[in-house]
Amino acid sequence: MATDETTARVDSWIWAVRLIKTRSAAGAACRGGHVKVNGDRAKPAQHVKPGDEVRVRVEGWERVVEVTRVISKRVGAPVAAECFVDQSPPRPPRTEVPAVAGLRDRGTGRPTKRDRRDLERLHGLRPS
Repeated sequence: MATDETTARVDSWIWAVRLIKTRSAAGAACRGGHVKVNGDRAKPAQHVKPGDEVRVRVEGWERVVEVTRVISKRVGAPVAAECFVDQSPPRPPRTEVPAVAGLRDRGTGRPTKRDRRDLERLHGLRPS
């Protein structure tokens, strides 16, 4: 288990507490402006300490956490959950992706001229 320290790099910390899957993705998120510490954009080498507010934008959802314990090595999920207080708004509901109209069954072969015209009418590319 990692030893407690007074500060740690923000990219290392968000990876260690499992907010982002990989260390390289954590660094890329910092460089891309998706990580803020106390309201300011964070560079990967910026240090965090207990009491800091960290905002991480992941997959279109912003996680807002308060640092309670600083670690720099990845630990188990139960230990990682003790290192921050989650203050995030609820995650937006997932939307179902509608089925694309006009998909052909696998193995039916190449569309005929009539099939192509029917698809164009369906998509509004050809008048009825």
